[in-house]
Amino acid sequence: IVNMTNGVTPRRWLNQANPALSALITSRIGKGWLKDLDQLRQLTQLANDAAFRERFVRVKHDNKLRLSHVIAKRLGIKVDPDSLFDVQIKRIHEYKRQLLNVLHLITLYNRLRAGGDAPPRTVIFGGKAAPGYRMAKLVIRLINDVADIVNNDPLVRDRLKVVFIPNYDVSNAELIIPAADLSEQISTAGTEASGTGNMKLALNGALTIGTLDGANVEIRNEVGAENIFIFGLTADEVAQQYAAGYNPWVHYDGNAELRQTLDLLRDGYFSPEERDRYKPVFDQLTYHGDHYLLLADYASYIACQEQVGTLYRDPDAWARKAILNVAGMGKFSSDRTIGQYAKTIWSAEAVPRPA
Repeated sequence: IVNMTNGVTPRRWLNQANPALSALITSRIGKGWLKDLDQLRQLTQLANDAAFRERFVRVKHDNKLRLSHVIAKRLGIKVDPDSLFDVQIKRIHEYKRQLLNVLHLITLYNRLRAGGDAPPRTVIFGGKAAPGYRMAKLVIRLINDVADIVNNDPLVRDRLKVVFIPNYDVSNAELIIPAADLSEQISTAGTEASGTGNMKLALNGALTIGTLDGANVEIRNEVGAENIFIFGLTADEVAQQYAAGYNPWVHYDGNAELRQTLDLLRDGYFSPEERDRYKPVFDQLTYHGDHYLLLADYASYIACQEQVGTLYRDPDAWARKAILNVAGMGKFSSDRTIGQYAKTIWSAEAVPRPA
């Protein structure tokens, strides 16, 4: 068995999905990157070019403005394109931990209601659940119920918005990915084989917040540990937790913010017309053992999200790191993946394509 890292095609996921960024890159390094994504490394030096950073930021803002118009038209939700676009788009599954993201946004909501301060943030979800996957479908409903409360709370105003974009597919992905500031890749360490959404988002200038899982490990190596937000248990530490007899109640009892967040779910704050609707979520994370260790990673995730907010207050520093993420994506081209298959598995030699 040979391990092979996934890749994504830059022709679709940058050139087609994000033509403005594609044109900006080509204007500075030529168009050779379309067939040789390693050429994006030339952008590294441009991260320190003020004029390039300004144009890069303008492209990102225009993409966010486009998505905000789509959200307003389809869902009737007005979002601020200057806010941090915090994006998690992928299949809904417990190991991918959309629920951990929800716990953070409820915590942030509680802090804002209590007079806390944080940069404006728009949390965007997209994804589908298998028809028979009850917990995944309940998480989708929870996201929408939390959105209904948060988006209509006058104490929060426009500092926090929550959006679930329905019918997630490639067409919607091509709208969302170019607009993302933050890429949520927060699966329990040791559960994600690779992932490609993390590659697409970073290729379009989103910073990753994630565990050391799947391709996040390699993305960190390529973009630099200082240009990615890593939190949580490692795969070895996850195994140790299981072996030692993991007890989620330790985290529930020992963290007041976590306890407040979970109690709101249990007591029906986000489902006043059906108070017990999310008691199964509470039970899954406590009485039923929290198999994917959301509570174990909660404090680390919250602290990492605070670092995200601090950096977003410095637009120039954020732009530098975003450009360096694009520059480090050369390895994650599907061209490299197919080339490795050809050499390592098939022993097939490349032949020139006729003009």
